Formats: sequence, structure tokens, C-alpha cells
Amino acid sequence: MNTATIVQKLWNYCNVLRDDGMSYGDYVEQITYLLFLKMADERTKAPYNQASPVPAGFDWPSLIKRDGDELFDHYRHILDALGNEKRLLGLIFNKSQNKFQDPAKLRRLIVDLIDKETWVSMSADVKGDAYEGLLEKNAQDTKSGAGQYFTPRPLIQAIVDVMAPKPDETVSDPACGTGGFLLAVHDYVVKHNPHLTRPQQKKLKEETFKGWELVQATARLCAMNMLLHGIGSQDFEPIVVSDSLAADPGDRFDLVLTNPPFGKKSSTTIVGEEGKVSKERDIIERGDFWTTTSNKQLNFVQHVKTLLKQNGRAAVVVPDNVLFEGGAGETIRRKLLQECDVHTLLRLPTGLFYAQGVKANVLFFDKKPASETPWTRKLWIYDLRTNMHFTLKTNPLRREDLDDFVACYFGLSTEQAVALRDIHSPGLPPSLTRLMRAPSWSDENPDGRWRGYDYDELVNRDKANLDIFWLKDESLSDSDNLPAPEVIAQEIVADLEAALEQFRLIGAELGEEDDRLESAFDRV
Repeated sequence: MNTATIVQKLWNYCNVLRDDGMSYGDYVEQITYLLFLKMADERTKAPYNQASPVPAGFDWPSLIKRDGDELFDHYRHILDALGNEKRLLGLIFNKSQNKFQDPAKLRRLIVDLIDKETWVSMSADVKGDAYEGLLEKNAQDTKSGAGQYFTPRPLIQAIVDVMAPKPDETVSDPACGTGGFLLAVHDYVVKHNPHLTRPQQKKLKEETFKGWELVQATARLCAMNMLLHGIGSQDFEPIVVSDSLAADPGDRFDLVLTNPPFGKKSSTTIVGEEGKVSKERDIIERGDFWTTTSNKQLNFVQHVKTLLKQNGRAAVVVPDNVLFEGGAGETIRRKLLQECDVHTLLRLPTGLFYAQGVKANVLFFDKKPASETPWTRKLWIYDLRTNMHFTLKTNPLRREDLDDFVACYFGLSTEQAVALRDIHSPGLPPSLTRLMRAPSWSDENPDGRWRGYDYDELVNRDKANLDIFWLKDESLSDSDNLPAPEVIAQEIVADLEAALEQFRLIGAELGEEDDRLESAFDRV
């Protein structure tokens, strides 16, 4: 059975359960529990003959022999018992609940779908991609808000292609969501290194990856997603459920790739004695940070710098405000340009993310040892935003749309970049290939999307503003080049929602100032 057939079959059951009020997210969670139990049971049989991590009496055989209310009660007992276990079991089943309303439909899912397939013997590509298909469908459900954890896979693939990870390099994502970046690195290493030794395969499975995720339910999906792709085991679980910004974990990595959650300020809701609700901004105080701010995105940039080994490489998705915001933003940009090699910026078009109103970029930089002279020599910017129009459904971003960026990044022809994507090649060392870069923009070619800016140009800009663009927006002067009406409408909505978010932040900050002044007067 191929991936598309499995996804469709899994999703058809979801449509049945939707009539009972089960959400897409709840369905994916229930599938996660049942798939884990089934695969754990399959590994106890030949040719694997492994001991099951699931305690006897709470395993798949104990579930499949029951029916009706007895099945319902036993399923709840399984979830409760396994939720109290440690390590991988605890991560998968912690705070798990039975969301089924009808025992017959639970029985049908167990017997007719899960039990009929032999999941362990399927290739990691098939079962992993099938689960990814469910996660993407869940992300498309805007009501659930799950899209905030889902970065477009073509964008992830292009980022990983230019980062060119190697088999023995360690990789982290401090805001891993459902694991898209980590899985893409795994796929890249396997694809470009078909003759890995057994020690390398073991290291790739159990020592290479580490992710942090704040939301327990999302971490559960990530852990299962990685397990289905052949990453992790009962003895090694690469996902930590915690706030990665809270402290320096002490771990250092060769690569850090991440798309931190959108939203500018960190805050905690405080309920006073008289029931008055206020928000208190969470200021992250860390000795390894350049400056103190409540801006989550700026803190993630600082955190990524901390996580990198010397000469480690990073790719971070950041909103526009990280590029131009003053105060702490300016301090961080100047420090980053001084202490790291900030070499590439990819300006992303709107319409890529399930969270509306997002104008984002990918910032690439390498961590360097202490030096009196700045490490950044030239920042190369690729503008994929101006005059580019994508939507989630009618014109989604494809990996091919990023071929020109990959070519520019490596200093290759577009044909060479396509070959790098499509064949089993060993990849290209970024430290060498970046020397081959050449701009596509010039006075003779003002439409070129690839342009370099020297360090002195950057630091002499007002507030070291990196929000740089030079292409002419054709829609402003030529009505014949206007995008389709639905694209214009979606871009207007995105702009309005981005503006509303800024007004909310300003209003919240003004409210905080009023609360602080009122408290001060009360104390006087």
C-alpha cells in the first residue's frame, strides 16, 4: 500500500469520527496512541523478537480482544497507566485521554485499519510520510490552530539543501513543533550518503538529533513522527518538553535549524486578588544573552547563537520586526554581525504559513570564535517576496520555486542546483561554495533577486536595519501585472492582520504602563 492510499484510508476514518465531534487534532492523537501500541507488539514477534516497552496487560493484544464498553474502559485504563511511565512511553502517553464517543467506532479503527497493516515492516518513508500527511491535513484546519507548528515542507527542504548536513554532525531545533526540520535533515543525510556504516546509522538514529517543544500535545506528535521515520528508541528520546528559552541547556550542536513560534512578546497572565486580569511581560534574564528583552523572536536568535558549536551553522525563520526593530533588536543585530558570520538572508513571500499576517525571512549565520574584527564580511540577500504570490491552496510554494535561491547560495547554475536536489550527490561544503557567489542584480539587470551588502553598509544603516529591498513592485505601476483577485484579497487580509497584531502589542504595552503607574500611585 502506498503513502497516498494509507493517508486517504486514515483520513476517511477521521471523517466518520468528525460526526461524533472529534477534531482533526484529537484524531491524530488517538491514531498516535494506537499505532504505537500496534508497532510495539509487532516488534515482539519474529524476526525482531524484542522485549516490549509496554507493560503486560496494557498492550495491543489486551486491547484487540475486547469489545463494547469493556473495550472503552480498558482503553482508558491503558492511557492512564502508560501516561505515568517514564521516557518514551511517558512522552507519547502523558496526559492522554480517550476522545472517542462510540465504542463501536473505536473497535472499527482498531480492527479494520490499524490491525490489518503490518506497520513495522513498512519502510520508514511510507509510514513516516503517511503520518506527515495527517499532520499536514491537521495543519490545514485553521480552526485548530495547528498550523502554527507546521512549516511548509518545500521551504524546509530548501533550507536543509543549502545547509548540507553531514553524517556525523549533531542537529537541534529549539522550537521543533512536529519535527519537520529534524526529519528533513535525517532524510538528506540518508539520501546523500547511501553507504553509511552501522555505527553511523546508530548515531543518526540515537545521537544526532535533539529538539525542544513547549506544548505537550505537539511534542507527542513530534516524538511519534520521528519514531515512524526511524529516529529515536525506548532508550533514546530526542524530544524534550520544556521552554527552551528558560535556560542554557549546556548542549552544543553543529547545526541549528528552527522556525520559532510567531508572536512578538512573552507574557504571563496574572489574576489579582479582586479578580482583575493583567499581563506581566516575561523578561528573559540570561548571562549568555547579549541583551534583555521580552521579544521571543529576538530571544530565540540569541538562544540559537548559544546552542551552536564554534563554526556551527544556523538557519532561523524570523519575522520582519527582527530585522528592523530598535532597542534590543539593534543591539542583537550589531552583536550578531560582529561575532558571527551573517552571510545570507532569504526574504519569504506572504501566503506560505498557516498563521495569517506573517511576513518572514530565513536568516543564515555561522558562529565564530572571539575576534577584534567583525566576522560578517558580506550579507547576501535573496528577495523571494517582491512580485511573488503564493497561496496555501491554489498556488502553494513548491521546492522547485526555490531552485534559483539554492543556485545563488552555492554559486551554481540553476541546472546544477536542480541536480543537487534530485540526485544522490555528496552535497557541497558551504564554507567553500559560498566563495563562488555572484550577484544576479546589477544596474543592467535591476530585476535580479540576489544582491550582496558589505559589513560597513549594514552597520551604517539606521539601527543596523537589515530589512533591505530594492526590487520595484510591478503591481504598483502596471495594472496588467496585478495578481489574481483572490491573491490580492489574501495579501490584503495578511497585511491587515499583521497591522492588527502590532496594534494589539502596542495596546498591551500601553496597558502595562497604565497598570504600573497605578500600582506606583497606590504604593505612594
